[in-house]
Amino acid sequence: MEQLTTIFITTFHWLTDASHWSGESGILQRITEHAWYVSVSIVIATAIGVPVGIFLGYRPKMAFLFINLFNAGRAIPSLGLILLFILLIGFNDLPIFIALVAMSIPPIVTNTYAGIFYADKRLCDAARAMGMTGWQSLILLRLPLAMPMIFAGFRTALLQLIATAVIAAYAGAGGLGRFLIDGLGQQDIPQVISGALIVSLLAIGCDVLLMALRRLFFKHASPVSYQK
Repeated sequence: MEQLTTIFITTFHWLTDASHWSGESGILQRITEHAWYVSVSIVIATAIGVPVGIFLGYRPKMAFLFINLFNAGRAIPSLGLILLFILLIGFNDLPIFIALVAMSIPPIVTNTYAGIFYADKRLCDAARAMGMTGWQSLILLRLPLAMPMIFAGFRTALLQLIATAVIAAYAGAGGLGRFLIDGLGQQDIPQVISGALIVSLLAIGCDVLLMALRRLFFKHASPVSYQK
């Protein structure tokens, strides 16, 4: 109990030390670097995952194969991907982005596919009967109906990215993972705990914000109907 109290006190002092918040290796700088890796990765993953999910939403037989492949690929450790691409490309940000994007694409693809494929069949049939083209039906009907599901996939991918972007430190890059790697190397337990705490709080804060946005934009949405 005394040891836990000591760790708590030293961690509190580490977090409240003004020198740990400023400078090139300070907390604010590391949060900025972390946010850079996460934001770029989620934008690229969304730009790839949503069109792929829409494409598969119209091809359920093909979707079964590809979605299972995507989900199987999630079992590959992100750190392993980074190390592989470091060997192929070298030490820079590209291996980090490749690994993070590859990890975040599956939930976006899966949710987009589900939202498009399971969009209310009666509404889709009615739209076709009214003379809507395939593109009109997609843009004006299926995508709005699927948006809550797509948003849920985006939320899952973003939270995974925030937690996993700490691996950037293994490639010699920045981000909040530096506190974990450097702290372990220096046997500085308060630094390690503080880094993990900041990552957790960042993920929780983003999750709360995304839940609020979901309630704001999709509170009356009924995105899918599982009637075929």
